[in-house]
Amino acid sequence: MSLDDLEADVEDAYDEVDGDLDLTLDEETKRELTMLVAALDPDEPEDLVRRAVHLLFQSTVDTGKLDFHLRSTYDVTYDEYLSGMTFEEMTGGSFPQQQQKDDRRYQF
Repeated sequence: MSLDDLEADVEDAYDEVDGDLDLTLDEETKRELTMLVAALDPDEPEDLVRRAVHLLFQSTVDTGKLDFHLRSTYDVTYDEYLSGMTFEEMTGGSFPQQQQKDDRRYQF
């Protein structure tokens, strides 16, 4: 395979993506997607779009951006969403919690 083959595959993939994908893409995104289609040879271009969404989601979770946006809009975190309870509901009160005297706390 050569650079010419890659360019031909990218052009072929570009034509396929342009006609087959039910998304409206800007030129830059379309070019990037067609390069990935040519290089990775997925069954369908939609497979790459799905993978891209998964990667974006994981990156957003890992960097804390999802929690930031959820907290600023909904006042919850992703963990709270998954558990179905706020941290306040999980702990039984607001932070900081009052210290309860329990002499048996560390006894076995």
